[in-house]
Formats: sequence, structure tokens, C-alpha cells
Amino acid sequence: METSLPRDLMSDDEWSLFEHFILAIRAPNGRKPANHRLVLDGIFWIARTGSPWRDLPEDFGKWSSVYRQFRRWTLAGLWEDILEALNQSGTVPDALQMIPLGGKAACRAADSTVIRAHHQAAGGKRGTPRQGFGRSRGGFTTKIHLRVNAHGLPMRTDITPGQTSDYLGFDLVMDDNLPEPGVLLADRGYDADRIRKTMGERDILTQIPMRKTRKMRVGVDHGLYRLRNLVERCFNKLKNARRVATRYDKTAESYLGFVDVTSIRLWVRHLST
Repeated sequence: METSLPRDLMSDDEWSLFEHFILAIRAPNGRKPANHRLVLDGIFWIARTGSPWRDLPEDFGKWSSVYRQFRRWTLAGLWEDILEALNQSGTVPDALQMIPLGGKAACRAADSTVIRAHHQAAGGKRGTPRQGFGRSRGGFTTKIHLRVNAHGLPMRTDITPGQTSDYLGFDLVMDDNLPEPGVLLADRGYDADRIRKTMGERDILTQIPMRKTRKMRVGVDHGLYRLRNLVERCFNKLKNARRVATRYDKTAESYLGFVDVTSIRLWVRHLST
């Protein structure tokens, strides 16, 4: 009886993107290089299905070898390098017509979402807080902080314990080494004088609804603010990967690695359409 490979494997165009970065970070050690394309497909399968590593189909090779290679690439910063290169490449024109501004301005949106962690994900080395776990009534949680561009594509991701304030996450995803936006959209969880001042110093227009407790009233362009749904839709697409929708990984590096891997695939699929 013939068996077919699992679905949703990489296309040749998608592999050509990853191959360049993999060869760049690979240290020559005299060994015959592994079938990295098959290893990547195995990582994508784990991300999409949320299955344990030991349940990886044999078509992708030994599960332990695929897992070790995933950890090597994650700790080497491969996923961050690819995501940053995609953002800096200019392959996606990042401009929207902002009628209220009378011109074109790159638009960014930032937000966060809380992810429930599986009970078996706890117990990592150095303690749960350092691995991005927070405690709530329902158990352990992790918060994903996300910054997207005008096309709703991920630019920067990071994770913190679930109870962490959005203020801290804002600093993590709004580093100034990425292309600067003309407009920043965020919900009222980011309504802070410090954030507004910092963005003003960088010549970025903020569209953030004010909290009810704010003494100095600040308006928002509701027509422009509707575009903030870009980040909500991006979260929805990321959570189609079950390894992102529920956290099963003990270490912060592995979980963030799956978030970044899924983010890169969103970019590649957008570029191929």
C-alpha cells in the first residue's frame, strides 16, 4: 500500500528563500549536509498540527534529528534573521493612502494576545517566569506581542509572561532598527504619555484611543483607526498553527521560534499571491 507525504509541503520558491539563510549560518564540519528541505517541512508540520515531536511522521526523518536541528536554528537566530531580511527587503510596498494626512504614510499596528499554555509545558529550566510563563486562574499563560506592517504581515514578535503589561511589550516590538512608520495604530492598552512622547520624538503619528481615566484628552481619527484590525487578523492567521494557538514548549526560545516560523510562512504566501 502506497503512502503519500503529508500535505502543505514547501514549494520550490519557498525553499529557495530558506536555503540561502540556512547555508549562510551552517558551519562546515566535514559531515555530509542533511536534507534541510525535508527537515524544514517537518518543522512546519509540527507547527501546523501541534503534535508532539515524537509523533512526527517518518517521512521527515528521525524526530530527534528534526528537533535538534530546529533548536540549533532557533538558538542561532535563523528565524529572526529571515524575518528582518523580509522587512528590510522592500519587496512589499509598505504604504497606504492616508486621506486625513493628505499624503502617503507607512502604517504599523501593534497589539498583544494571551496564549494558554498546556500544563505539560511548565517545568523548564531556570523557572517558569524566565521562560515566558505567567500565572492566572486558568493556569499558565504566555503573551505574544506583535507589530505588523500596512499589509498585516508580522514585522517583530516577542513573548512575555501572560500578566505582563502591554507597555513592556511595546518596547520589545518597537525597536528603531526596523523601517519607521508614519502612523502607529494601537488599542487603549498602550495609552501612556511615555509611549506618545517617544513616538512623537521619532516623528510617528500615534492613533491610540484614550483611557477613561486620562486627564488630558486626546482625540483619534476613527476612520484611520479602523485599520487596526490588520493586527487582529494577523493574530487569527498565526493561531491557525496549533503550536502557536496553544503553547506546548517548555522554553521561551522554542515557542517564539514557532511564532516566527509561522510569521515567515505568512510572508512567503503573501509574496507568492
